[in-house]
Amino acid sequence: MEQSSSFALGQRVHSSAEPRRVGTVKYVGDVEGYSGTWVGVDWDNEGDGKHDGSINGVRCFQARSQKSASFVRARNLSPGIPLLQALKLRYQSHSNEADEDEMYVLSASNKRVSVQLLGKDKIQDKLSRFEELKSASVSYLGVSSPGEPAEIRAAVPNLKELDLTGNLISDWKDVGTICEQLPHLVALNLSNNLMIQNITGLPLLKCIRVLVLNSTGINWSQVEILEHSLPVIEELHLMGNNISTIKPISSSTVQGFDSLRLLNLEDNCLDEWNEILKLSQLKSLEQLYLSKNKLTCISYPDKNKMQELLSSHESCEESDLPFQNLRCLLLGSNKISDLASIDSLNSFPKLIDIRLSDNPVTDPAKGGIPRYVLIARLAKVEMLNGSEIGARERKESEIRYVRLIMSKLLDNPEEIKQLHPRLVELKNFYGIEDEMPSVRATGPQKMASGLVSITLKCVGPSIGEKLPLTKKLPATTTVGKLKALCESFFKLKSLKLKLFLQEEGSPLPMLLDDEMASLMDIGIGTESTILVDEES
Repeated sequence: MEQSSSFALGQRVHSSAEPRRVGTVKYVGDVEGYSGTWVGVDWDNEGDGKHDGSINGVRCFQARSQKSASFVRARNLSPGIPLLQALKLRYQSHSNEADEDEMYVLSASNKRVSVQLLGKDKIQDKLSRFEELKSASVSYLGVSSPGEPAEIRAAVPNLKELDLTGNLISDWKDVGTICEQLPHLVALNLSNNLMIQNITGLPLLKCIRVLVLNSTGINWSQVEILEHSLPVIEELHLMGNNISTIKPISSSTVQGFDSLRLLNLEDNCLDEWNEILKLSQLKSLEQLYLSKNKLTCISYPDKNKMQELLSSHESCEESDLPFQNLRCLLLGSNKISDLASIDSLNSFPKLIDIRLSDNPVTDPAKGGIPRYVLIARLAKVEMLNGSEIGARERKESEIRYVRLIMSKLLDNPEEIKQLHPRLVELKNFYGIEDEMPSVRATGPQKMASGLVSITLKCVGPSIGEKLPLTKKLPATTTVGKLKALCESFFKLKSLKLKLFLQEEGSPLPMLLDDEMASLMDIGIGTESTILVDEES
């Protein structure tokens, strides 16, 4: 007989055969055309099911998507296990022959070669002594409840880090129970547990410093409620929760979170920078992760903007300097397309680490600017797109940028200042004059129309091994002319060439595809490296 009564609507379950296949019970009852009682499950991962909750034209429930629902016999579902049972499964179960057989590498002839882990028994013995366990992961083991609270405290009294990713925890009261019974717990990962909306009854989590809530269905209103239970929180991760707005409860900007140093909002649905400005009064915030959202622009608020942002009964004080301790801002994979957004990053008081990759403004193939221009426009940045900016790269980038702009000088000084805010500053710093080169301790700077020394390296598979050549060429040399010169230099008359600029710190070389652009148009300066490849 089916044990359908053991499952309730809204209950979290996983497939008995596949613990990573997790879902929510949406229906228990008869299914037309089939005998017995069935459990309708809406799986978390789209594609894990076969339909949308209807079968043979009869709708039993509405699933999240066309292929996320299944009807399953109760015996093929698991309601989960207590936390302590999962810990014993992970750390006290001795590996069987099947587990041992999984530990292998592939030889050159694609055959399995068994791997023996030196000291494995010693490590296993240490992990099995729960009283010494300080870090534990029970991800995707079907944990659905804390179990008997006193048993947890007695079993793992020194646990500091707990990873509960991909389990069946859904009630915040269970989270509170777990934290209360683990007095030394400082880091908790609840990713991929679909949490209920009601957070009432959550006790003070006085030791939790790192909380990971990626893909838990949480919204910002719930985050505001959680803040009262997290007095010492330092890192809060909220990736993949479809957050589109930030709604403070009692103020126009987010308050509290006095110890919060890192806030991760990557892979959400934020599309308005004004929403981000609501985070500007988090005094301790040093790292803000906003990659994979839908932001189109960036700005740093002046005093008038802050007064506008603050409610009528709030005054803007000197101590309210926006983002006053922010050092790292990740903005990759957004929709930022304007240079004004790039220039505004100079106004953040302590910002030195920025990620801007995969935005229209930083993609040269889509009309964006290359790395050296970004470096020149961002005066204080020390780390760009995960790559450190050394003193040499900054100097070369800024000189190249000045040469590029001088080759396209506008007549209107105000327009120049608006479009290129750092141009005058950089010209003065490097002693670059409009008409005559200047000699300083750093050496002479060539005029935009002077000679540049570049190194040409052949990389095409059909070109063969050829030694790199260093040539001095006029800065007015076009890409098309340079291709013709490369054909002559390397005797490559029968090949159709393409050229790339290899830039220090850039993961990929930049294709030079505009035949009419000159070296100074592109910003190529002395000691640049050009890769000579062939059309495929």
